[in-house]
Amino acid sequence: MAFISKDFRSPGEAWVKTDEGWERKKVLECGGKRKRHSSEGSCPEAASSSKREEQEAGCMPPHYHITIRCTREIAGFNGLSEAVKRLDFRRSVRDRKRFHYICAFLLLVSNKGIASLPGSAQRQLLQMVEEVASHVNDSQQHPNVLRGLALKLEHIVNQENQKCWGKPLGSTYLWQEHMARIKRIQRVASQIEIREPDPQARPKLHELPEECVREIILCIADHRDLESAAEAWETMAKLVSEQRIWRELTRFHFNQRQISTILDLDKIKQMGETKDWKQIYHQLRRTYGVNDDYQFAEVLALCRSCCCLFWPSDGHPCIIDQSPDYKQRVEEAGGQLALALPVPPAQFLKYFSL
Repeated sequence: MAFISKDFRSPGEAWVKTDEGWERKKVLECGGKRKRHSSEGSCPEAASSSKREEQEAGCMPPHYHITIRCTREIAGFNGLSEAVKRLDFRRSVRDRKRFHYICAFLLLVSNKGIASLPGSAQRQLLQMVEEVASHVNDSQQHPNVLRGLALKLEHIVNQENQKCWGKPLGSTYLWQEHMARIKRIQRVASQIEIREPDPQARPKLHELPEECVREIILCIADHRDLESAAEAWETMAKLVSEQRIWRELTRFHFNQRQISTILDLDKIKQMGETKDWKQIYHQLRRTYGVNDDYQFAEVLALCRSCCCLFWPSDGHPCIIDQSPDYKQRVEEAGGQLALALPVPPAQFLKYFSL
């Protein structure tokens, strides 16, 4: 049976004109008015009140339903461009909890090749990189991430210029727009300078007692950052050389079973702190590798009930809300988040044909 709509050439969806062109209304309604409370570091009460305001305004939280596998009854296609829009990646760049996740996603896509994506996806991804450049310039944080993205874009442009008579394949107008945006990103990355803090601000880092500096160091989850901190300041170097720092870092990244495969735990108990935990950490890192997912404060989640990707801090509309009996069984099993699986950037890309 033929589908009848107001226009026989249209699937019957409503489109809205925006500053970036025409977009489907259902995509804009998903997270279009999400408040960036996380990027401002507000209190939990303000975050909950802003979420209530969004629910009262009828704005759905960012989410995207995906097709895990196709069958004869269910045939679906996951679009990267629509997923990026519905999950509100571009505005989430300024969310400090999601910044590293999105930058890791952009680096993975760049390694696979942006030029092989559809034009709408190319435009979306480059707009996200430009948003990263703007955020880094405003916040004066993570300039190394921006420089890495700028170098990757330069490498992609050089590769594309060698494919077809010295110019990229595809729409000439689209690539002119891409080149203008890439030049703006590279200009920001090359001109960014870290400004010194207010000289009147107190206390300074070197004025803090060692106990406070040690607690700051214990929050670092990357051994490379520890080594860089040791080179910056003598007090830092003395604290980083402590066995406790490397012991806590080892226990953070590896479980007891992995540690026991490297060392005899009975000997550790007898010898106490005489073991070199820095050497133990690097040996475990070479054996098992370090889980990079620990660098993300918030990771996309996949709801096993409705196959929906969503941000855990925002939630998502689920079939649980429509079935009281099913909702009760889920609450007995540990709640809705107990059925959610974390989706790292590499796993997120596997849902799309790249």
